[in-house]
Amino acid sequence: MSIIVLGTLALDSVRTPSGERQNILGGSAAHFSMAARLFTDVHLVAIVGSDFPKRYVGFLEKKGIILTSVVKGEGRSFRWRGEYKNDLNTAITLSTELGVLSAFKPTVARNQRGIEYIFLANIDPEIQKHLLGHMRSTKLVGLDSMNYWIRNKRESLRKLLRKIDIYLANEGEAKELSGEGNLLRAAKALRKMGPSMVVIKKGEHGVLFYCDKFIFSLPAYPVHRIIDPTGAGDSFAGGFMGYLAKQRKLRGADIKKAIAFGVTCASFNVEGFGLNRTSKLTMKELNCRVNKLRECINF
Repeated sequence: MSIIVLGTLALDSVRTPSGERQNILGGSAAHFSMAARLFTDVHLVAIVGSDFPKRYVGFLEKKGIILTSVVKGEGRSFRWRGEYKNDLNTAITLSTELGVLSAFKPTVARNQRGIEYIFLANIDPEIQKHLLGHMRSTKLVGLDSMNYWIRNKRESLRKLLRKIDIYLANEGEAKELSGEGNLLRAAKALRKMGPSMVVIKKGEHGVLFYCDKFIFSLPAYPVHRIIDPTGAGDSFAGGFMGYLAKQRKLRGADIKKAIAFGVTCASFNVEGFGLNRTSKLTMKELNCRVNKLRECINF
C-alpha cells in the first residue's frame, strides 16, 4: 500500500545545546516521509520556493520519496529558525517565514487521487481540507496540527476533525483544543469532535492512545543523548502511519505495534540534526530497537 502526505518542506536553522545548523532540510512532510518510507511508498505533496536547493530534491528522490505533487513557486521557501535550551521538549521559535506557503493550494496528480492512506501533516487546516477534497477513496486519514492553527483557525480545524480518522496532537495542543487539563479527559473530548482515534504525543514521556474500544500508553524509548528534537513528532507519525498502511485490517494489536514503531522512529530522529539520523535508518535497525523497547517495558 502507498501513503500520501501533505505538509511542509522547509529550510530549518536550529540551535541546541549540542550545536547549530543553518538551512538544513526540514518540515513536517520531510520528517514524516523519512520514517514512513521504511514501510511503504510515500507520495509527498508540498510547495518549495525558487531558492530551494536542488540537492535536497535529489536527496529525497534518492530515498525513494515520490515528488510528483511537489510544486515550485516563485519566491522564498518556507523557513523556520528555532532554539532549544535546557528543556529539550520545548522549541523556542525565533522566526518563521512562510514564503510561497502563504498562497499554497495543493494539487494531486490524477494517479495519486486513489491512494487510500492519507496523512495531513502540520499545515493550515484550509490547505489540509483542500487536499482531502482531491482524494477519491480514503481508508485511513490521519491529521496533525499545532497551537497556532488551534488559536487562529479553530473552526476550520474542528470542521476538518469530523472528516478524519486519527488526530495526533502533543499535550499542549490536546489540552488547548479540548479545554481539558487532564489528558484522558482531553482525549475523550477530542474523540467526540469526530476522529475515531486520538493519539497524544508526550515527548520524552511517550504516547497516549485513545479510542472507544481501548486505551493504550507507551513510554518513549530511552535515548542517551538528544541532539535535536525537531521533527520527532512527525517522525513518530511517519512510523505510526507507515506501519498501519501495511496492514490489511486495523486491529488493536496492529495499532499498538504501530505506536511502538512510531516512538522508535522518533528516538532515532532526536539523535541527529534534521534528517541526518532517520535518512540513514534501516528496517533492521528499527526492528532491533523495537525489540529492545519491548524488553524495557516487560515486567
